[in-house]
Amino acid sequence: MRLIRWGTPGRERLAVLGDDNYAIDVQDFVQAGPPTWLAPSRLQAIADAAAERPATVDLSAARIGSPVPQPGKVVCVGMNYAGHIAEVGMDTPPEPTLFLKAGDTVVGPYDQVSIPPNSKKTDYEVELAVVIGERAAYLSSPNESAAVIAGFTISNDVSEREYQLERGGQWDKGKNCPTFNPLGPWLVTPDEIQDVQALRLTSFVNGDVRQDSTTTDMVYGVEHLVWYISQFMTLYPGDVINTGTPAGVGMGFDPPRYLDHGDTVALSIDGLGRQQQQFMR
Repeated sequence: MRLIRWGTPGRERLAVLGDDNYAIDVQDFVQAGPPTWLAPSRLQAIADAAAERPATVDLSAARIGSPVPQPGKVVCVGMNYAGHIAEVGMDTPPEPTLFLKAGDTVVGPYDQVSIPPNSKKTDYEVELAVVIGERAAYLSSPNESAAVIAGFTISNDVSEREYQLERGGQWDKGKNCPTFNPLGPWLVTPDEIQDVQALRLTSFVNGDVRQDSTTTDMVYGVEHLVWYISQFMTLYPGDVINTGTPAGVGMGFDPPRYLDHGDTVALSIDGLGRQQQQFMR
């Protein structure tokens, strides 16, 4: 099942993607408060209901929002692709490197991204994002991770490298500027993905290929990451995990190739669709 949220910011409606750019409205499954509809049992109920309903939502002219409401937190994994580690000249971390993004950085997959004032080092990162569907704390092993995953989507973990690496303190400084996490277009349930550790990820800047890799290059796989993160913080329905980016980011070129006003970034992952943003000052 591919879930999509459409409508103006803050007033999106939940739908199941059908054929020919039409969708099936399932907003009646969404309640106020935590997104309990992300639990696997509720997702099955949504799928069953959608099978009995017509696809009446025309998405051809609709704004597409993030496929999940504003997350309570976005947990990011740094240095998790061997190729990316090599291009930036760092050592492979002995354990996953974690940092946080605020939930309010999340925007829709086609929304405009704002380059911070005076920024000279704004960068793109295509990432596989894991969406949590059930509360998870202190999972006993990676084998328990699959049961708490609602699905997968595409994340652009936008970064300002000067703020991240040259201004002291933690990476969070370069990761939390407004609009710095486009997410979507779809939330794809795990049954739609044959092998999450064999997905191709690509990114393009103004039509030129920048990143082209697969999740086989991950140092730490999806189930390991969910288990590992649960040892340090409680994961709740709607939380998002950005699982790292492959080689080809702007910082990795010599000289670096950062983004500027008017640049267009497009990202795709096998089975998860495509997103695109224009970066503007």
